[in-house]
Amino acid sequence: MDDLIFGTLATDELKLVHHRTMRQGVRHGNHILPPDPLPGQPVKIRVQVGSDLSADHVACYYTLDGSPPRGSRGRALQGQVVNLTQVKVDWDTFTWGYVSRWEGEIPPQAEGTKVRYRISAWSDEGREIYADWPDVKRTVDRAAEAFFHDRPLPEDRPYGDPDNGQTFAYRVDRLRAPQWAREAVIYHVFVDRFFPGEGRDWRKTHSLRDRFGGTLWGLAEKMGYIADLGATAIWLSPLFPSPTVHGYNATDYYHVEEDLGGEDALREVIDQAHRRGIRVILDLVCNHVSHHHPYFREACEDPSGPYRDWFYFDEDDDIGYRTFFGVRDMPQVNLDHPGARDWMLDVARYWLETFDVDGYRLDHANGPGADFWSDFYTVCKEARADSFCFGEVVEPPDVQRQYIGRLDGLLDFQLSDALRHTYGRKNWQEERFQSMLSGHRTYFPDHFLMPTFLDNHDMDRFLFIAGGEKAALRRAARVQFKQPGPPIIYYGTEVGLEQTVSKSTAVGLEASRGPMIWGEEQDQDLLHFYQDLIQERFEARPWQHGAG
Repeated sequence: MDDLIFGTLATDELKLVHHRTMRQGVRHGNHILPPDPLPGQPVKIRVQVGSDLSADHVACYYTLDGSPPRGSRGRALQGQVVNLTQVKVDWDTFTWGYVSRWEGEIPPQAEGTKVRYRISAWSDEGREIYADWPDVKRTVDRAAEAFFHDRPLPEDRPYGDPDNGQTFAYRVDRLRAPQWAREAVIYHVFVDRFFPGEGRDWRKTHSLRDRFGGTLWGLAEKMGYIADLGATAIWLSPLFPSPTVHGYNATDYYHVEEDLGGEDALREVIDQAHRRGIRVILDLVCNHVSHHHPYFREACEDPSGPYRDWFYFDEDDDIGYRTFFGVRDMPQVNLDHPGARDWMLDVARYWLETFDVDGYRLDHANGPGADFWSDFYTVCKEARADSFCFGEVVEPPDVQRQYIGRLDGLLDFQLSDALRHTYGRKNWQEERFQSMLSGHRTYFPDHFLMPTFLDNHDMDRFLFIAGGEKAALRRAARVQFKQPGPPIIYYGTEVGLEQTVSKSTAVGLEASRGPMIWGEEQDQDLLHFYQDLIQERFEARPWQHGAG
């Protein structure tokens, strides 16, 4: 079975939904040039008007003081306005109509300026429509929800508000990923499955959905193992209190799950790591919380209460509120609401300042909009200038490129997919892989880090898809470690940790989250291979130059 890495585009039918929506309405999608403007650089705004609309005018309304921009039919009501010019008309066979391209320029700004803007298009006799409408993400997410829940795709209808659209944003700054992140080798730990510690054994379990008893105390005990491997950073699975083992639906963002050891255990992990020069990265979910979170429960119980607008209660949704891919247990947070946004920004600041963590891996980063990430990124850099913030955006490269300047980088799902096809499943020829790799390297700027990986907690382990062939794993790992992006090793991959069933079975995503093996169960030859591979990477320093 295929990995379905690109979930919202997993089938041809879903790709068609995406393509059709992208050619409709007024479309901007954060497309600016340069994508990460420096002080003193003008910024070109690019807009597309679909074949379903007639537009004689397009305007961009913007503010420089953080206030929401407002304007109508080319007149700024709050802020300033730039009128765009039509520069091109293309024929689109799929929608059987003409698509027009418009451009305009926002003047250069001083360092530290946040530019917020909205875009509208209208004809002399027609209605004014604001970008981005229709909402591509909402449309594709709804279609993907139906696919993954084995339901018919929803009716073809435009989601979003054409009378308000979205607020876009960028910051003018010189912020970059820290050098330590560029040079890092990251070890990805699923804490409950790594090591119990304190002389305890794994818990007796009945399924992979049970808690196995791994703790942060156990991780601290094994920090020497991670150092001996050669890793210079660890990425920890979510640590916050949660009703689930995976922890991606938190009930409290200011404490650590007691089953994992609580705050004292996290401090011990950070202390043991930092003593060895190892950075600590937390997994943070800004997009959604648990349906047991007190803010959400109060929002449900009191429609007139202060937290109601922190979430999306929407009659269009089957369960009455927006969620992460239709999962009832994961209501989506409305990060456009000032109170909800301030809360999540305070969470980010808290762990950087109070616990001295080194950064965040940001789950489902394509959920919140660019306006939120512009604020999040700045807050993190203000709290710790050398923090590293990278996102999970399981989308194709043209969508991923929109996060340049808004995060330090993104997980490289495109490369992972290609490595798994070429060396794991062996259904790609080497020529196809090299062609993809050549284009991939030129598509993203060098300062935008793309951490690489062969497998993770949401996909079948590489050894599983390769039929247990460790030579295939070695070949793929060699290619991975030659790429400029910091490599990630999913716990156990370096010692031959196996899984017995695919994630496509009833076990689901837990299939690749088995308990770590220790002692004689470990493949020492494979472990030494990884140790050598890490040492070779440090000597070759591929982050400083292109690698073959």
